[in-house]
Order: sequence, then C-alpha cells, then structure tokens
Amino acid sequence: MIPVLKSERLILRRWRNEDFPAYAAFAADRERMRYLGGPREEWEAWTAFAAMSGEWSLNGYGIFAIAVKEGDQVAGYAGLWKPPYIDEPELAWGLYAGFEGNGFATEAARRVQIWAAHELRLPPLMSFVHPENLASQAVIKRLGGVPLPPTTLRGEPRLRFRHILPT
Repeated sequence: MIPVLKSERLILRRWRNEDFPAYAAFAADRERMRYLGGPREEWEAWTAFAAMSGEWSLNGYGIFAIAVKEGDQVAGYAGLWKPPYIDEPELAWGLYAGFEGNGFATEAARRVQIWAAHELRLPPLMSFVHPENLASQAVIKRLGGVPLPPTTLRGEPRLRFRHILPT
C-alpha cells in the first residue's frame, strides 16, 4: 500500500491516471529534462510514469506525486528510486514548470526523508545530481547533504551527496 504523506503545503500521494498529462508535458520539456537524459516522446513518458507506480510493488517504496494542498495541482515528484544498478535508494525529486522557487522540492524531499528514516528505518539517504544542476544542488544544501566522491550514472557524470538523518 502506498502511504499518503503530508507536509505544510503538500500532499505526497500515489500516481493517478489523470496525473499523466502533466508528467508527459514535464518529460517532453527540453529544459526540465536536460539533466535527465533529454526530452521524451509520449510513449517514453508513459513507460517512466508506469515505472514510478510499479516500483512500489517491487521495492516497497517509490516515487510519490507531489500535489499542492491548495487546489490539488500536481507539482512534480519526490521519493525513493532504486533500480538494480545502484546500491541503495536515491532520494529524488523534480518539479514541473511554474512550481519552482516556492520551496516545494525541499519540503517534499524533507518529508520523504522523515518517512524513510522513521517508517522504513532506512539509513541516511543519498542523491545523484548532474554537475550543472545548480537548483538540485541548492536543495541538497538546504537538506544538509554532504558531498561524496563523484561517480557516473547511466554513462554521465554525477555528483553524489549523503543526506543527514532527519530528527
């Protein structure tokens, strides 16, 4: 069962079919996807969208849809991502156009950290970030992330950070 997590302004919840158009627009956006392998066709977006739902049954955790409490608009995603080619779950997030600059990424990621630590009893999480993705690096700093040695993920350079356990 996928939990519903709440923060001051956000609800982190399971994905719904009606969330797909917003996700597809995000996935097709060259600017939004520049650090995630580039824009995707609609069928590729559907595959990624369905995979976010499917990961819950495989790992017992996954990526949440971020809904803004005021109006239930889907603003992006945040959660844990753990494909078989990485050693531990990654704390990941992304915001759709028009939702940046409000602190939503930090608020959602912090809520996921608390859930992962207190409910799942996971150790401190880590995140991969493209070296040019300054916005995500700023979120990591606000979350108290500590740099780890850089690595390569899916053939591209990535910075790695270890997050502190939330209290």
